[in-house]
Amino acid sequence: MITWGISANSHDGALAVFDNDELVFASHTERFSGLKNDPHLNKPLLNYARQWGEPNEVVWYEKPFKKTVRQLYAGQGWSWNENNIKSYVKQFEINAPISYSNHHKSHAAAGYYTSGYSDATVIVLDSIGEWETVTIWEGKGDKLTKVFAQDYPDSVGLWYSAMTQRVGLKPNEDEYILMGMSAYGDVRKHYHHMRETFFELGPHNHWTFPEVRFKHNLHRGCKWYLEGYTKWSDKLNIAAATQSIYEDVFVGLVEYCSKKYKSKNLVIMGGCALNCKANSKATAYYKNVWIMPNPGDAGSSVGAVLAHKGKHIKWESPYLGYDIDKEYPVDELFRELKDTGIVGVANGKAEFGPRALGNRSLLADPRGKDMKDLVNTVKKRQRYRPFAPVILAEHAEEYFYGDVGPYMQFTSKCRKSKDFPAIVHVDGTSRVQTVNKTNNSGLRELLERWYAKTGCPMLLNTSLNIKGKPMVNDEKDAKKFAHKYGVSVY
Repeated sequence: MITWGISANSHDGALAVFDNDELVFASHTERFSGLKNDPHLNKPLLNYARQWGEPNEVVWYEKPFKKTVRQLYAGQGWSWNENNIKSYVKQFEINAPISYSNHHKSHAAAGYYTSGYSDATVIVLDSIGEWETVTIWEGKGDKLTKVFAQDYPDSVGLWYSAMTQRVGLKPNEDEYILMGMSAYGDVRKHYHHMRETFFELGPHNHWTFPEVRFKHNLHRGCKWYLEGYTKWSDKLNIAAATQSIYEDVFVGLVEYCSKKYKSKNLVIMGGCALNCKANSKATAYYKNVWIMPNPGDAGSSVGAVLAHKGKHIKWESPYLGYDIDKEYPVDELFRELKDTGIVGVANGKAEFGPRALGNRSLLADPRGKDMKDLVNTVKKRQRYRPFAPVILAEHAEEYFYGDVGPYMQFTSKCRKSKDFPAIVHVDGTSRVQTVNKTNNSGLRELLERWYAKTGCPMLLNTSLNIKGKPMVNDEKDAKKFAHKYGVSVY
């Protein structure tokens, strides 16, 4: 029984393939089309997916009619033609029966049913589903029950995206850049003014969780906010206040759930779950925290199927995409790192999610003072943006304090920031990826070789792409990257 889960026709499309109850493939559409955040399916992706056979059934990640009604309510017109999924998939010669999952349930299911927990509280935070913007769920056994919902237009995610646009970035794409910018700003400049401008607060000017109510509908942005504040320093200060307020809202919701619901396990999902600075605060309230490595809409291609099946699967890893099936090139990577300090790797199954985890990575020596600028130059990124380290797990505590993990979902403080300027942000934090001793990957072997030679148990790890382009997917992409940007890729 082949089941396809699809999230597409909006932004950041993706396709997941299940063979009975086994997740055998998942990829963003952009990896096959070459168009960043491509919302649409494409033939190369579908042809690759069909190696497991034609789908017997398809599960769509949201309910199109409910979405159409909400769009009409929001003043976007009647969009049923665009939202007619049967017509949409037919153009790609997909003829299997279609089922539909609720948008937030797809998020919740992607998190809970991959968590390995027998019970959990699940928080879903995003811009908007059909109507819902914040939901809370209780998972017990294989049962997932919604216990709270907040609807459009009150949306923390829409507000964060609106502020992303306000500082001159692209909403629904550059929110992570705003998060990085926030470390350079002065949170005191606009925090109280921003809070009072946008949020409906309760008695004594306090939040009233779990509700997070807004004074304005921010679906079309808020370029009007502090309109005269246009200098770079102004944008940094706005970013700082935005991130700080988001963290307050996030912590408020987490604390509320920890007191209201019995489980000691927390699952965080939705596009907002990519905010690793905030995620780190959740561990103060819960014994265990799980964030599926692709918590946004693309990950709902997996979640739609899991919501439909209603049962846990064994989560192996996020390496689910296009397979460059060859031995991990440890010798070549080690030699290039030793000689030049920087190298690309395109090997094995591509990561499913926004972060490279060693199979489609640009790796570099984290010790040099000029390495950060060099890698940012290669990737054509803003120079202020940080990079992440990948480290042998048994050495993580020696170099970092705070939350770490295998998927770069939390931030922690670097104990030796002066020694590793390439992987430490201006606020002293790093988004750490750990590789443990039971991980038999080539990345683990490479780190061990690097440590034995240099005494340094970590490397800089960033995605093998340039700004505005998807990660390298196949061998052809890898050769093109190496030729165009002058970095060896193995």
